[in-house]
Amino acid sequence: MLRIHCMQLFYNLSDPAMEDALYEIESMCNFAGLRLAGRIPDETTILNFRRLLEKNGLGRKLFEEINSYLREKGMMLREGTIVDATIISAPSSTKNQAKERDPEMHQTKKATPGTSE
Repeated sequence: MLRIHCMQLFYNLSDPAMEDALYEIESMCNFAGLRLAGRIPDETTILNFRRLLEKNGLGRKLFEEINSYLREKGMMLREGTIVDATIISAPSSTKNQAKERDPEMHQTKKATPGTSE
């Protein structure tokens, strides 16, 4: 639950959004040590854990402790944003209808397993 709470803070997610993220984002589920085949905490469980931390003044202490550890490693913790970077199949052309290169279009190549791309 502590890892879930941390992710909720890192990504500024509500309790329902955190529950949804655990079902939808495999890396979050893995970080929390959960499996989709197992039990995923619901938003009420997440809320109750957060309230327990707040009631005992542990939220700020945990944040300070995590930042202290990260500072020793030359890192810092800030609030983040989740961005969907799904790669889709599309024609290789980046030209628009006027047959000119669209400055907002970019290409990438999906790496195949076992490559370093």
